[in-house]
Amino acid sequence: MGRYVGVFWLVWVGGIAPAADWPVSRGNPAQDGVSAESLLDPLQELWQFKTGKGEDSIEAAPIVGQGTVFIAAQDGHLYAVSLTEGKEKWRLKTPAPLKASPGFRQGRVYFGDVDGNFFCVEAASGKEIWKFVAEGEVSSGTAFADDRVLFGCGDENLYCLDLMGKKLWQFPVPGGPVLGTPSVLQGRTFVSGCDSQLHVVDVANGKEVQAIEIGGQTGAAPAWRQGKLYLATMSNTVVAVDLEKAEVAWTFESGRGQPFYASTAVTDRFVIAGSRDKRIYCLDRATGKRIWDFVTAGRIEGSPVVAGASVYAGSMDGHLYVIDLNKGTEKQKIKLDSPVTSSLAVAEGRLLVGTQNGTVYCFGKK
Repeated sequence: MGRYVGVFWLVWVGGIAPAADWPVSRGNPAQDGVSAESLLDPLQELWQFKTGKGEDSIEAAPIVGQGTVFIAAQDGHLYAVSLTEGKEKWRLKTPAPLKASPGFRQGRVYFGDVDGNFFCVEAASGKEIWKFVAEGEVSSGTAFADDRVLFGCGDENLYCLDLMGKKLWQFPVPGGPVLGTPSVLQGRTFVSGCDSQLHVVDVANGKEVQAIEIGGQTGAAPAWRQGKLYLATMSNTVVAVDLEKAEVAWTFESGRGQPFYASTAVTDRFVIAGSRDKRIYCLDRATGKRIWDFVTAGRIEGSPVVAGASVYAGSMDGHLYVIDLNKGTEKQKIKLDSPVTSSLAVAEGRLLVGTQNGTVYCFGKK
């Protein structure tokens, strides 16, 4: 397999999305879970939005585009809600429940359901523009590479469509569903799954450029920063992959025998990972050494985010935690209506999180 040369990485200008939007599940094409914003302490509840009858959970991260929050819900609807007020703008009934995060791009929203239907709709109205039917459950969030749309599927494939819904290629990731949202950088997409490998794929033709053994299955999105990808695995490890050397640079293992389901958040200094052992770990990005860990009373299923000097994470114990990024100490603990399995989003000075009772909370400063 080929390797990248060092100059390739210098071309990219950064992974952080504009502060106004959170257009994909981890905020930006690098899927690093880091916001360019700093949220004001302490967080205050600004609004709640309840989907359905409160009987269906929200597993997908909310996304934000041009002042609107888009919520994929297990009650079989995509909701569009005002970011400032929490008022519903429209809802679209889908043939089946939604588990994966949508993606927002240039006035359109792209998302899939558990029956394999993948939609493109107008962001302003929810009007369907086109529909593509895959061979299995749409199991990952949506990502974009220039004029192409990417998503993982339960039929063990990564799909690439054009903006008109035509399939350009599909890439097999054998062993199980492709759960992690693919990250994208300079004409390459990065995807991992149940075959314990990180695949580097040329977006132009769907051909594999590299396959790197990572030692465990993963349902998490690879997070890119400065020449390395960081992944949490179901084998109780967090790994850093050096793409230029095509090898694992370091491996962290908590020693507690519980898998990592959530995606990492990666800053210049730290890697933040939430585990099913009820802990949030902060690792040194260069070495993988543990800096601190923070204990909650429930499993960490949803992916944490970083904004400013704080880590924000939901727990299955039904709380939202605000943690000091540098010290690992609790800054705030907020009781929600039920456990959290969804990832979080940050946009326009606000934090969004969904719960198992189908409620989306918006926090910020009044």
